[in-house]
Amino acid sequence: MIVRPDRPASVAIVGGGPGGLMTAYLLQKKSAVPLRIALYESSGRCGGKVMTPQFDSAPVRYEAGAAEFYDYSNCGAGSGAGCADDALKELIAELGLSVSPMGGQSVVMGERWLANLDDIESHFGLRVRQSLETFHGQARDRLSPWEFYCSGGMEATPVDRPGRSFESYLRQSIHGPQRKIVENLIHSDLATEPSATSVEYGLQNYLMNDPAYMRLYAIDGGNEQLIDRLRDRVAATFRLNEPVQEILPGAHGRFRVRSRPDGEPRESEYDFVIVAVPHDALGGIRFGGARLSVAMAAHRDRYDHPAHYLRITILFRRPFWRGIMVDSYCMLDRFGGCCLYDESSRSIEPGWGVLGWLLAGEQARQSAVVPDDVLIGQALDSLPRRLGNARKWFLEGRVHRWIGAVNAIPGGVAPRSLDRRHQVDPEVHSRLFVVGDYLFDATLNGVLDSADYVSDWVVAELH
Repeated sequence: MIVRPDRPASVAIVGGGPGGLMTAYLLQKKSAVPLRIALYESSGRCGGKVMTPQFDSAPVRYEAGAAEFYDYSNCGAGSGAGCADDALKELIAELGLSVSPMGGQSVVMGERWLANLDDIESHFGLRVRQSLETFHGQARDRLSPWEFYCSGGMEATPVDRPGRSFESYLRQSIHGPQRKIVENLIHSDLATEPSATSVEYGLQNYLMNDPAYMRLYAIDGGNEQLIDRLRDRVAATFRLNEPVQEILPGAHGRFRVRSRPDGEPRESEYDFVIVAVPHDALGGIRFGGARLSVAMAAHRDRYDHPAHYLRITILFRRPFWRGIMVDSYCMLDRFGGCCLYDESSRSIEPGWGVLGWLLAGEQARQSAVVPDDVLIGQALDSLPRRLGNARKWFLEGRVHRWIGAVNAIPGGVAPRSLDRRHQVDPEVHSRLFVVGDYLFDATLNGVLDSADYVSDWVVAELH
């Protein structure tokens, strides 16, 4: 055992996003022996893809991140499997936070507002409706609610051969305007194009719209409260503005972490290292030693399937869309297919209104180089005319770019065992772990699963 009995075990967690904070919290909660945890974060804030800032023009907060909360607690109900555990929802309740459900079924095609199958039949005819009903039934047959809940874990059953694209599945399964409806419905969830992801992941994101599979919710008062509560409860040394530059093998199975706070080099040694950064950030850290360097490069290559988001959020003097847009969100056929959020539905802000556009995939990547003011203007012009004159009520706009921040094929083309996902070199560097949503399902639920798995493993080693 590498941990000496005369001192607490030392753990370095690289990354102050949800994965790093969840791992630190769970380690602290599960361990019966003292731990010395250092949490490194290259920026000046914790939270990563969970971000709830405030506008300058008014005391109104909005969600700017690339992460939402998915409710799986009813998943599997009525399928013979019972209801599923929802570890993230349980954690949120454990931290004393309350939540509110969010919902939306509408797809806007041009100026057609399609809220249900009756609207689709009215605009496109009975044949299109029947085709969509058939497609939905086939999707449910391929992936039950319980299989959906298990996706990403070792209990998952593949629904298609590895390597087949979702694009090929759609091409064989659905045609005409009904295919366009489906593509608009799922584009902002996929964060990529159907040709760049798997049948499995495509079906998961399509079935997210069925309440038997999943529901969406928000934390009352802002999603970033989860980050604040976790940080308040973690007894760690927070090393903000301290980017980790290199991780090297040390003596007796330990690791040396080289960082650079305020431009000055620093090196510290730890018994365990947990790298909890998004996949696209792994390339910014050097891994010393030939074997570890090669192992981490292979890990990066296995999960190199970048997907993209971009959020445009606009504050208005009043919610002029109320009475027409009645749900928390809808899907627009603008920007290649985007989600339009009524951000005001997350919390009550008297007199103000906030809309948020979530662009995804190639459209988000291309839009990332467009100036903020141009994107804000495009967003205003993208609203259906029936909502009214958006520019009349415009007050302030913000743009947040999340390019490469999520994964188009989480878990990889051919998912590995949970052990091999979380250890890049188990034979020689068995106390270096990775944590990330890209290993499971690209959700906050997935990153909690990852943190739970690694924290169990480390605690088992300690005991």
